[in-house]
Amino acid sequence: MTRNELQPAKAADDNAFEDISFAELFEQDDNNTVINVGEVAVGTVVGLAGDAVLIDVGDKAESYIPLIEFRHEDPDREIAIGDQFEVFIEKRKEEGGLLLSREKAIAIKVWEEIARIQEDDGTIEGRIDSRVKGGMSVDIGVPAFLPYSQIDLRPVKDLDALIGETYDFKILKFNRKRNNVVISRRVILEEERSALREQMRNTLQEGQIIRGAITNITDYGLFIDLGGMDGLCHITDLSWGRVSHPSKLYTVGEELEVKILKYDKDSNRISLGVKQLKADPWEQVPELYAPGARVPGKVVSITDYGVFVELEEGVEGLVHISEMSWSKKPKHPSKIVGVGDAIEVQVLKVEADTKRISLGMKQLLPNPWDVVEENYPVGAIIEGKIKNITDFGVFIGIEEGIDGLIHVSDLSWTERIKHPSEKYAKGETIQAVVLKIDKENERFSLGVKQLEPDPWQAAVTNYPIGSTVEGAITNVTDFGIFVQLEEGIEGLVHVSEISKDKIKTPVDMFKVGDNLQAMVINVSADDRKIGLSIKALQEKEENDGVIPEEYMPKAQAGPSTLGDLLKAAAGETSQK
Repeated sequence: MTRNELQPAKAADDNAFEDISFAELFEQDDNNTVINVGEVAVGTVVGLAGDAVLIDVGDKAESYIPLIEFRHEDPDREIAIGDQFEVFIEKRKEEGGLLLSREKAIAIKVWEEIARIQEDDGTIEGRIDSRVKGGMSVDIGVPAFLPYSQIDLRPVKDLDALIGETYDFKILKFNRKRNNVVISRRVILEEERSALREQMRNTLQEGQIIRGAITNITDYGLFIDLGGMDGLCHITDLSWGRVSHPSKLYTVGEELEVKILKYDKDSNRISLGVKQLKADPWEQVPELYAPGARVPGKVVSITDYGVFVELEEGVEGLVHISEMSWSKKPKHPSKIVGVGDAIEVQVLKVEADTKRISLGMKQLLPNPWDVVEENYPVGAIIEGKIKNITDFGVFIGIEEGIDGLIHVSDLSWTERIKHPSEKYAKGETIQAVVLKIDKENERFSLGVKQLEPDPWQAAVTNYPIGSTVEGAITNVTDFGIFVQLEEGIEGLVHVSEISKDKIKTPVDMFKVGDNLQAMVINVSADDRKIGLSIKALQEKEENDGVIPEEYMPKAQAGPSTLGDLLKAAAGETSQK
């Protein structure tokens, strides 16, 4: 039975006829003619009057039915005299005549058909009219309720797209008194699916290529309706390449071809694959990507240790962070490239068995260490900003990928610097002298003190042995007295050179800041030491300016150090 044949009466009161008692079902008119009030009779159109249709049902008087009741059934139908329609006899009017309804006659037929269809387990056609709470309203001749769970085999995302569509439905239950009908489309689909499943069980084979529609997307793969059975395509079988999430490639409802990888008839489990429709690209990798080749690629993933580059679908390689730039302290990979960037790389190593390719980016750029010796010869003066300060020195930025180190010992000839931060600040621009370049170990040594002459080289000339010097005491220890001769130059008066008399400690005899005169008895620029003697100065003065023989430079091979002189002086004193 079609929807048009069972069009409901929408303008009249559908419940009016339900209030009729059984006593009213059979009434007699004045001529003892039996009029079956509450039943459906066939009436003939005998006249048209404006918005009403005059109907004769065999009673002594004709009755009018509003034209709109016929328009609800078929808006385009022209009513003509002689047309016959089934009408419902509601009651006899007090003033005479009958109250008739075309719409209620249709409704009665609809309910009879609904009862018959449910009993026969048949289907009824209906048009989805609108959304209501909990489901959809469907016109099957009377309004019927279609719950959300009964619309389809799976949840429907766009319910509004169903409005106006016509489908066949099963009648789950109905209550004529309450005008309540519950229908289902899902039951029909399940029956169809069950039939298809039985058919597919005998036709599906592993290796078969079949088309299906995606019904669900999860983190681990796609569920695909094959037309009667569902199969799972795991995320690892979607592509030969990297797939972060299946939803990045597919959408629910999309149709695609898949290959049946495994079919378990006992459990009805089907494993599907998409990538298996193509050959494994790694089979050609050794030929296409030989070490040393320069190839284009796209950045598909960034990690702390490097970036993964897709060379083609299913083939990826890793550019380790150490291969991204020549710098020994490279930036984080995300500071150099971004996901989706098209870049060029060089193939470093291919391991086809484990499907690994090592790639490089820095190999496409000149190695700054190859030309550093040419650009910065030893002895050259350069200028740069301080990039970092440590306990052991200062790092200067030379150029991209190259930093130079000024060791704390090369900051000053004379100053005692405990920490470089006492003298320099990060970001400060300073000059330095190139001391050494170790290309193999990528080390660039610089010096600041070398910008000026070494004052100790002049000390040999400025403080000859036998000369008398004067300076302020800077420190007094048990083994001797330190005397500042000039900025950065100190001499030591060993305890044995203080007096002819044996002295255990000079601590109680001298104070820091006092001036002291002594004679130079040894100078070593290499050891940065000047040996002084109060005792020798006294003897020189006693001998009218003649330097005592034991303090005269000895004609011997090799340099004479302060330690040697002090040992010699101490030996002679002990002999005396």
